[in-house]
Amino acid sequence: MFDCAAHLDRLYQTAPLVQHITNHVAMNLAANVLLAIGASPAMVHAKEEVEEFAALTDALCINIGTLSAPWVESMQLAAKTARHVGTPWVFDPVAVGATAFRRETAARLLELKPTAIRGNASEIIALAAQGSAGRGVDSTDSVEAAEQAAIALANQTGGVVAVTGPVDFLTDGKRQAKVANGHALMPRVTALGCAQSGVVAAFLADTEDNFEATLAALVSYAIAGEIAAQRAQGPGSFAVAFLDTLYRLDGQQIDTYLRLEMSDEI
Repeated sequence: MFDCAAHLDRLYQTAPLVQHITNHVAMNLAANVLLAIGASPAMVHAKEEVEEFAALTDALCINIGTLSAPWVESMQLAAKTARHVGTPWVFDPVAVGATAFRRETAARLLELKPTAIRGNASEIIALAAQGSAGRGVDSTDSVEAAEQAAIALANQTGGVVAVTGPVDFLTDGKRQAKVANGHALMPRVTALGCAQSGVVAAFLADTEDNFEATLAALVSYAIAGEIAAQRAQGPGSFAVAFLDTLYRLDGQQIDTYLRLEMSDEI
């Protein structure tokens, strides 16, 4: 039986070190989100040190939001190292359908078999080469429209694929889950989705079940957003309330708010 609280408690106890190669917009918020939930963030992206650091970290998160050629090289070096030493790594394909540079970079990273992929519906559809109407980092496709693309990606990579939106969809190609928690204010805060990918990495750092660990990350994040929205007046106060809620999140809150559907059949 899925036990989100157990995964959350394990994260608190282990305080995993999570290396980020992420976009300029997301760095500060992603670091604060990881600290709030009990992990330790490290924004290490220089090619001169990424391999060495990736061999030491507990998990790796790669985000292509603000790409440059040197960063692409660093991403590949870090992902290769993570795969070599058995460190879990998460791929966030921000706006992957927007340009050829992003599509080519994503294709090379997919070859390195990410442990998990997290993106919005348009990103997941584009990543699976099924076309997309995505506009920049925004999703113009529904989560439901991306489900088959997610299953195809999971089977292609052997990893877990999360499509986040009003109702999150998660699959490893065999199992699937839908998380109906969260709040409409969450996409109104810049880089909150990018920070979520780092949280997925943190939950993957010490687990025997990548699907359940990723699910626990989605559930914790969505419920924190739902609770935080109760005392927020808008995006600004929500961002502060969200960090505070992540910091205080516990199993009782998860049990109270959880709206989850799971299936072992696809």
